[in-house]
Amino acid sequence: MALVVVLGLLLFAGLGCGGDETATDETTEDTAASTDTSAGETTDTSEAGDEVAAPTGEPIVFGALVSATGPAAALGEQERAALEMLEGQLNDRGGLLGRPVEIVIEDDQSNPNEAVTATNKLIQQDGAVAIIGGTISPSTLAMKPITAREGIPQVTMSAANAITDEPPIEWIWRTPPKDALAVARALTYVSEKLGITRIAVLHDENAFGSSGLAEIEKSAADYGLEVVAKESYRTDETDLTAPLTKIRSSEPEALVVWGTNPGPAVAAKNMDQLGMDIPYIGSHGIANMTFIDLAGDAAEGVVFPAGKMLIPESITDPAQKEVVDGFIAAFEEATGQRPNTFAGHAFDSVGLLVDAIERAGSTEPGDIQQALNETTGWAGPDGIFNYSETDHDGLEVGDLIMVRIEGGSWVLAE
Repeated sequence: MALVVVLGLLLFAGLGCGGDETATDETTEDTAASTDTSAGETTDTSEAGDEVAAPTGEPIVFGALVSATGPAAALGEQERAALEMLEGQLNDRGGLLGRPVEIVIEDDQSNPNEAVTATNKLIQQDGAVAIIGGTISPSTLAMKPITAREGIPQVTMSAANAITDEPPIEWIWRTPPKDALAVARALTYVSEKLGITRIAVLHDENAFGSSGLAEIEKSAADYGLEVVAKESYRTDETDLTAPLTKIRSSEPEALVVWGTNPGPAVAAKNMDQLGMDIPYIGSHGIANMTFIDLAGDAAEGVVFPAGKMLIPESITDPAQKEVVDGFIAAFEEATGQRPNTFAGHAFDSVGLLVDAIERAGSTEPGDIQQALNETTGWAGPDGIFNYSETDHDGLEVGDLIMVRIEGGSWVLAE
């Protein structure tokens, strides 16, 4: 079953870019000439080159909420690009249940209040059968009561523990590794590889940063670690020398910074300015080139947990490797950019919903819900997903690697 699911995903997402799947000017022209969606028309887009019936009828609408602007734009921009690419590829391959797919994308501007307004619109006006998003944890937590009340499946691309740890969880599933997994991976590295015992924590005051701090405080002792200082910052702060100076006075052996850009990049630069020559351990929220661009030379040596897509050579599962390699090639061709971890979250969100709807043979919310809860062995950029009625996270610590920034790029830290 898992292999069938993977092959189905490869079909719809345009992965497996060798051989006949390699895009050329000729195949692009052929596709453009055969994409008339009138009844009876076909388009030659299958892996084997066989004709595939063009989708007909009312579109199946996925509503998507991303932070394409505001502080989290570095995450949301690539998510939006991935969603737009996947919509086109899915329809080129016959749509979903024979119907076209429309992904209606809204920008919450990295603002939970905007997320509430957009979520209501996507459900009530656009008729979305499922919601993808949000990019950031505060937005997801604001959206979650709405999708629960309406009984609409929501697949989120954010990581705070509370999203799936606190009720209601019946209508929400997650694609990135939750904070608990990322913290476990990071603290294992600190304890076993660095061999130190005293750490400090600098975290964003938002839901993502606060969740990371809570998880670190809860589990640090299990790894033989003591949190000797903790300080917070507002998401939009541009100078963190004050909290870092307080942290320095506690003489930690390493600093854990939990947040998404720009805060972590500001912290890296301020640490250099203060001469804080201790290891910097980041969160999975900096798994993108924007951190390196913003931090510059101060990014060198920073270590953080991330999904294996960031370094595809680390993937040992053949099905996941094939999916990831194909996604990277397709995204680069479509956008001219290499996909980051967050683009992978978008890929997994669409793919998991498509897989669930195909297995259910239905777009009814309850049928999608049941199919998502029965997902096993589904391979995507974030890992191998296994959902159940009680586990809406789907991933394990082993789906994460530790990454170090070296020479302005990423290498395995272990």
